[in-house]
Parts: sequence; C-alpha cells; structure tokens
Amino acid sequence: MLKGFRDFILRGNVMDLAVAVIIGGAFTAIVTSLTANIINPLLGALIGKPNFDYLVGNFHGGEIKYGTFLTAVFNFLIIAAVVFFFLVLPTQHLLKKFNPPAAEPPATKACPQCLGDIPVAATRCKFCTQLVA
Repeated sequence: MLKGFRDFILRGNVMDLAVAVIIGGAFTAIVTSLTANIINPLLGALIGKPNFDYLVGNFHGGEIKYGTFLTAVFNFLIIAAVVFFFLVLPTQHLLKKFNPPAAEPPATKACPQCLGDIPVAATRCKFCTQLVA
C-alpha cells in the first residue's frame, strides 16, 4: 500500500500539478496587484469608477443586487484581459521566436526517369510509368 502511494506521489503529472498550483497562487498576487493598482485606476480616470454596486432592484420587498454581480463580471473580464495581453500573448510570441514550426516534409518527389513531380507515396510515375522506389 505504501509503495503504491509513493508511486502515485512521485508520478510526473502529480508533481507538475503541485508546482502549477503553487505558481498559480503566487501569480494571483501579481495579477491582482496589476489589476487593482494600475488597470482599475486607469479605467477610473477614463470612464469613472468601474463599480456598479449601486444598482439594486426591489422585488416583493427583497433587494436584488445585480450591480454587484455586474461588478464581479466586469472585474473578471479585466483580469482575463490582463492575463491574456500580459502573459499569454508574450509567451506565445516568445515560443514562436525560440521554437519555430518544423518544416513540413515535401509532398512530391522527382521521378528518376523523366524528372516529373509525383507524390512521395507513388510507386510508379504517372508521366512515364517508370517504377519508382
């Protein structure tokens, strides 16, 4: 039983997941700080305070705080945009720069007899009917 547990813990995907959760938790502080200290004040300067908490509906004596929900949706969209534009796009750009796509193998080859272009998988030339290896 302990051997099985040890094998489970030392499997690569469990360790990768643990590292991802720890890094994700640390990165949350960075994204939250960027959003709260830079993006929200910029938006506040441009369009006013992005807070809709004042929007409240009354329904049979109860309050429906749909403005708080709209604020949460708006904050989610801001955080998603920050993550996309400041993390995903630069990472994709760097990966393309350092890992260029592999060249595709040629789809055709030259016939040794007539030098016509034939598919790579062909066993006989379609122009001169010569056997092709």
